[in-house]
Amino acid sequence: MSVPDLPQTENSGPTTGTLFVLSAPSGAGKTTLVKALMARDPALCFSVSFTTRKPRPGEVPERDYFFVDAARFGEMVAAGEFLEHARVFGNLYGTSRAQVNAILAEGRNVLLEIDWQGARQIRKNAPHCCSIFIMPPSANELERRLRSRATDSDDVIRQRLNQAFDDMAHWHEFDYVVINADQRQACDDLTAIIEGHGQHLSTKSPERAAAVRAILAS
Repeated sequence: MSVPDLPQTENSGPTTGTLFVLSAPSGAGKTTLVKALMARDPALCFSVSFTTRKPRPGEVPERDYFFVDAARFGEMVAAGEFLEHARVFGNLYGTSRAQVNAILAEGRNVLLEIDWQGARQIRKNAPHCCSIFIMPPSANELERRLRSRATDSDDVIRQRLNQAFDDMAHWHEFDYVVINADQRQACDDLTAIIEGHGQHLSTKSPERAAAVRAILAS
C-alpha cells in the first residue's frame, strides 16, 4: 500500500486543519459513533471513502460511501487518486487524496474512518495526525453486535470475529483508545480528544492500557 505525503496537520497556521483518524474492528460501533460525533460538531468534516462492496440497509451513496465497481476502483488506484487503499473482507476501500487535502487546506478538521492498515500508512506520512482506536467493551458484546446486523452468515460472523481480534492487537499503535460501552460516553470521549483534553484516553496511560488488555482477555 503506497500513501503520498499529506500536508502537516498540526495547528501551525490559520489555513491548516487537523486530521483525525478513527479505526476499529468490525462491530465496535465506529460508524454509529462517527454519525453521532458529526451531528454534535457540524464543523468537523467527514471524508467519505470509496468502496467496492454493496450498500448495507440504510446506507446512502455519497453520504456513507462512494460505491464503485472494481474496474473503476482499479482505475483510481492506477491514477494515484487514493491516500490509502486496502482490501477488507474481499472488498476494496480507499480514501480520496484530493478530498482530504482540499478540506485541510481550508483550515477545517477532517475525520477519516479507516482500517488499522490504512491508519498506519497515514500516520507514517502525516505524523501530526491524531489517531484513535475504538474498542468494544467485551468479546461477547462484539459478537452480539455482529449478529444483530442480521446480514451475515455464521461463517462470515466467525470470520469477522477472528479478524476483529487481529485488528484489536494493533490498538497500541494509536494515540488514543476509546471503549464503546455506552454511545454517549464514547462520543464524549471522542469530543474530549478533538478538543485537546483527552489525555486520560491516551494509549500511554497505564490505566487505559489495563482496561484494553482486560477486553482482549475476555
